[in-house]
Amino acid sequence: MRLAAIDIGSNAARLLITDVILSAQKEPEFIKIALIRVPLRLGFDVFEKGEISEQKINRIFKTIYAYKHLMEVYEVSHLRACATSAMRDAANGPDIIKRIEEETGISIEIISGQQEASLINENHFAEHLASDESYLYIDVGGGSTELTFFSDGRMMAKESFNIGTIRLLKDQVTENTWDAMKDFIKKSTRGLHHITAIGSGGNINKIFSLSKRKEGKPLTLGMLRDYYKEFSTLTLQQRMMLYKLREDRADVIVPALLIYINVMRWADAEEIVVPKIGLADGLIRSLYDEVSGKSV
Repeated sequence: MRLAAIDIGSNAARLLITDVILSAQKEPEFIKIALIRVPLRLGFDVFEKGEISEQKINRIFKTIYAYKHLMEVYEVSHLRACATSAMRDAANGPDIIKRIEEETGISIEIISGQQEASLINENHFAEHLASDESYLYIDVGGGSTELTFFSDGRMMAKESFNIGTIRLLKDQVTENTWDAMKDFIKKSTRGLHHITAIGSGGNINKIFSLSKRKEGKPLTLGMLRDYYKEFSTLTLQQRMMLYKLREDRADVIVPALLIYINVMRWADAEEIVVPKIGLADGLIRSLYDEVSGKSV
């Protein structure tokens, strides 16, 4: 079974194509075939002007048509497509989604922050960790951050906050929003023991790659602070040259580090595991459950 997921985020759009292999084993195996990322950067329009510009709309359509052709070539059997924070906040978001379906036949769902957190959890990564420990799943995007707490093998709390990398670059995050996140973390972690963070998103994946850590080895809060201090002293061009970063990564990586550092600090988490999974992977899992009859 070949499945695809489209995730239209505030910084980039992603198409993930995955083969699901069924065997005698209980759990199916998910094998990534292709991941195509396009830096649409919708948040730069939305978080400043409240809507998506015609120029960006044209880029969205070109991207969706390209994704459609790729899915045809790869012979994808089922697709689930979602849009997150920027499209949620865009005054013309619903009209764009309607036009896309009318012109391309691809239906895109604008999901809430809570739905986004739930879909990320479809990866079931926490289920493979020690059942007697506590974990905080942190997914940082361009427009929002989703937090989910697990303890003793159970999900304890989840919430989405309008704190994202592009919002921070545009100075669109208030102290009240930071305080709300801090209060949620403090309340949710009260009484929990030894919290380990789990990080997802393109920025933490890039930091992990730069760290040269072995797969499965966690990053420490101290390492994130060191990267934040180093990147903050460099210009955008210096970050691009010294660390071989694309421009659309070099600008958002600093605010992303700030978010991860604050969340880990407030949760008293000293380490963060980076499994390199995200919303698109969760969409694939939920789509598989749907088409295989596991969920309605």
